[in-house]
Amino acid sequence: MSGASSNQAVSDDEARAAEAGAGEPAAATQEQRVFLVVVDESEEMRTALRFACRRAQHTRGRVALLYVIEPAEFQHWLGVGRVMEEEARLEAERRMQTLAAEVFAQTGSMPAVHIREGQRAEQLVALLDEEPSISLLVLGTATGGGDPGPLVTYLTSSAGRNRLRVPVTLVPGHLSEAEIDALS
Repeated sequence: MSGASSNQAVSDDEARAAEAGAGEPAAATQEQRVFLVVVDESEEMRTALRFACRRAQHTRGRVALLYVIEPAEFQHWLGVGRVMEEEARLEAERRMQTLAAEVFAQTGSMPAVHIREGQRAEQLVALLDEEPSISLLVLGTATGGGDPGPLVTYLTSSAGRNRLRVPVTLVPGHLSEAEIDALS
């Protein structure tokens, strides 16, 4: 599956409408710094989210969340594949609702929410190309001293870094909330 699904367009359109209707003039929304966090199940994503929320709060910016539904590996039967895709979509929506509530609690504003289908790195680069309002990508690095994580590895490789149009902030995944708060 390549590119964004038709459902993704609805999610992005809703995010844009929410941004424009947030009670601020459109020009003010355009000038806000937007801190993008890529959502996954890792502990380091929580660290990146905390950092992005704190930076958004201190700079009167906003947080944006990207969840990428990666293609199901089990696609031997079309019906089973469709059920798996629908379940993944519902899980993504539930996860984003929970995180959006957390962002609101920390920043006082709702995040822009982007749900896409495809390969995580490719969808991230595509979103950055399509959304000029995003000004900073915030990623957490994996704890444990080895590989910093697949997305960080890709983006710091020659293939990934030449495709970015925004700065990347790497937040060490082992930082406590107090340490993040002190840094941000």
